[in-house]
Amino acid sequence: MNTDTILNALLRIAVPVTAIAGAVFVVVAVIDRMEQDNRAAERRALAQRSEQLTMSALAPGSALACLDAGAGEVTGSACEASIFASPQSTAAAVAYMSARLTLLAEAHDFDPANGAPFAAARRAIELDRYGIAAHVLALRDGCTPERCAAFAWLSDTNALKASLRTQAFEQYVSRHSDNWNAPAAPPPVAVSEAPAAPAAVSGPRSGDTVAHPVSSKYRLPSADSIPAVSIMNAEPPLPNGAAQALAAQPDGEAKPEPKAAGPVPVPPKRPQDRPLAQREQEPARVAR
Repeated sequence: MNTDTILNALLRIAVPVTAIAGAVFVVVAVIDRMEQDNRAAERRALAQRSEQLTMSALAPGSALACLDAGAGEVTGSACEASIFASPQSTAAAVAYMSARLTLLAEAHDFDPANGAPFAAARRAIELDRYGIAAHVLALRDGCTPERCAAFAWLSDTNALKASLRTQAFEQYVSRHSDNWNAPAAPPPVAVSEAPAAPAAVSGPRSGDTVAHPVSSKYRLPSADSIPAVSIMNAEPPLPNGAAQALAAQPDGEAKPEPKAAGPVPVPPKRPQDRPLAQREQEPARVAR
């Protein structure tokens, strides 16, 4: 075979091989890009879960922020009272710490070298305030002070091992559980409700005067028809005989009531009106 024939054969073989190699390269690049996108999406999902846990801890009225590393030791007594104030608050703290441990374990399996976004959460697990992390690891993963899978992605395990050894969480629960069943304190007197007013008695009681409407056949005088009486006017003078007798009576003796000077005159009766017929006949009688 001459050289031209060999070159032509190589060209015929090289063209499909090059096309196949280019297609393989494109497929590999696409798969790698998809893998990077998937890892980026998973990384964002882990960061979003961590942010949601942080927001739940910072919610108003929540004591879960006491479990993070930023709480500090100064607020230890107040945080302890809030975390173990009731069975519900204690159970919420255990659930929160369990979610933190699950998130950190998944983040370590996803990228062991990229632990910067979860450094604060990892530090909170290492401090293990109130032994809650040790309690969760012991119940869920069967951890002991000598063996635990979580020790692989933690830098300092001394506090966690001490909590596992002494069962710190159980001690906190026994310390505060007596207050959970204590009866509620009565409200202060100042805010007590005032006694209810007695119910109104329906109907008249014995001895009460009941008003009835006056019948329309009676006519009562109006206020204008009653003459005015003044108590400031002087009394009328006594007769002369009664005044002299009253003045001659010595002091200290009971003075009799003055008698009237004489009988009170009675006015004559008013003549009754006669019929008109009788009055017309009177002139005739007088003329006779």
